[in-house]
Amino acid sequence: MRLLKTWLVFSSIVICSPFTFGAEPQWVEVRSPNFSVITDAGEKRGRDVALHFEQMRSVFGSLMKSAKVNLPVPLQIVAFRNSKEMRLVAPIFNGKPTEMAGLFQGGEDRSFIMLDMSVENPWSVVFHEYAHKLMDGNLSLRTDPWFEEGFAEYFASIEVDSKEARVGKIPEQTYQILQQMGMMKVSDLFRVQQNSKVYNESGDHRTTFYAESALVVHYLYDNLLIPKLIIYFDTLQLQKKPVEQAIQAAFGMTAEQFDKTLRNYLSSGRYRYYPIATPAGIVAAQFTVTPVSGADARALIADIHAHSKDYLEKALGEFQEVLKMDPDNASALRGAGFAYLQQKDFAHAEEYLRRAAQRESKDARVHYYYAMLLNQEGPPDATRSAEIKKQLEASISLDPNLADAYSLLGFTQAFSGEPEKGIATMKKALELSPRNEHYMFNLASVCLANRKVDDAIAIFRNLARSADPEVAMRASQSLEQAIHFKEQMERFQSRNAIQAGEQQQVPRRQTEPERTETTSTPPPVHFLKGKLVAVDCSASPQAVLTVVLGAKSVKVHVRDSSHVVLIGADQFSCDWKNKNIAVNYRERPDGDGDAISLEMQ
Repeated sequence: MRLLKTWLVFSSIVICSPFTFGAEPQWVEVRSPNFSVITDAGEKRGRDVALHFEQMRSVFGSLMKSAKVNLPVPLQIVAFRNSKEMRLVAPIFNGKPTEMAGLFQGGEDRSFIMLDMSVENPWSVVFHEYAHKLMDGNLSLRTDPWFEEGFAEYFASIEVDSKEARVGKIPEQTYQILQQMGMMKVSDLFRVQQNSKVYNESGDHRTTFYAESALVVHYLYDNLLIPKLIIYFDTLQLQKKPVEQAIQAAFGMTAEQFDKTLRNYLSSGRYRYYPIATPAGIVAAQFTVTPVSGADARALIADIHAHSKDYLEKALGEFQEVLKMDPDNASALRGAGFAYLQQKDFAHAEEYLRRAAQRESKDARVHYYYAMLLNQEGPPDATRSAEIKKQLEASISLDPNLADAYSLLGFTQAFSGEPEKGIATMKKALELSPRNEHYMFNLASVCLANRKVDDAIAIFRNLARSADPEVAMRASQSLEQAIHFKEQMERFQSRNAIQAGEQQQVPRRQTEPERTETTSTPPPVHFLKGKLVAVDCSASPQAVLTVVLGAKSVKVHVRDSSHVVLIGADQFSCDWKNKNIAVNYRERPDGDGDAISLEMQ
């Protein structure tokens, strides 16, 4: 969990329901080359917000050389004119919305940045979180928390005006925290991990951790030592050396010398303040401005709520209120379809998404949501798989940076007879979002299902070291199964080779006619994705699964339920019923199958 700030909770906030604005202000959308800002704070403030983000984007590109500066999901910036409106979307704490100047709300299909334009500085919080998202889109592996958080804090110190952005100023708060609370040893700071107590529990130690992490990154940038981090993480992660040796190898000083150097750097108050000019062609006066209707503004707030666990239940009602005002509002139709999809109400989701597509066929998210709907409704047959791929391809053509559309498309391709194409598409999703562990896990599962066992093992082994305990546990289990599967394959291939050799060594009787010798080959592997309707464990540890796809029913035999390669579940269960399942199996002469791997979906 990342530190945003410590926020005070209003004790007497009442939110009207359904969503209402105080005096129905005029909303506008300001579009700059790379951002969309919707605001009711006036056209001038909207242009200013867009310029800030363009400058921020430029700063990131300067700090992270050759970096991509686009998020793998669409981003919408919303600038509210006052704190009352900001509270309508603020997270709930103890039953009430929290007070905050800025909020970053991420998602797989859409992200939101929300700002309170009535406060002096709404930027630092969202710049911090935006830095994390940009790092997610550029770094394939997570570095240690001190660098992740330190870089985000360094990035959040950006100051901008109409001409340039300036980065590198050490906030006064950092000085105060470290002078009053003292500093950690650098070696201890560098040892903190995502599951460390210091990182996850609020208090003075965590506050010190964030302040000192920011100070270290400031020091590294000011002294042109950022390139040395490659040596540090190589020594630490690949060579498995202790933190102290990694510090010595990368920075040419002991950990104790680094402590002294950092204290001197803090006490001197000397830091470099880098001015970065606004990129050529980014002129606020040239940004386009279009009016936004009251219905569209309300639909936008409902969409924010639909992507927030605190407001999810009220979002559908808000979309319906908009549709009472404007029955053909494309944004509300799309949002209602998405809300029904989250509730697993597929009939209503299809109705609203179909109506949304009729109103706006160039909306990437409508096509993406419709593909999600088809995928969730049940095991896709050939016809449904083709339609899912069609919808996702349309979504990607409209938004080539929507990583989740690539991920779902790759998964569908892989399990509908196009494994190589599916793997390539899933790798594209990871190219856009290289640290998405969900994408990594799916890619490993597809590799395993298509007998690319070594590739699957390598990915599972990497995920087993994840800082997310749930991901690490699932990956460890899948890694064990993949290794077992590989051993089974090798034993099977070895047995076949021995049998083939023995057959060649048996002398033929002179009276036998000449005949061509044939080497026994195993039956081909078949793939079936369908509904698991029953499991028969009467001959345990053997089991027989009845899998149905349309009019087709296949009985899949499991030789040993405690050792079958199993993906997507902790252990085999004889109680499974009406579960979506993907099976790799070899066909028997009687039409049944022998299981190679099972994936619960």
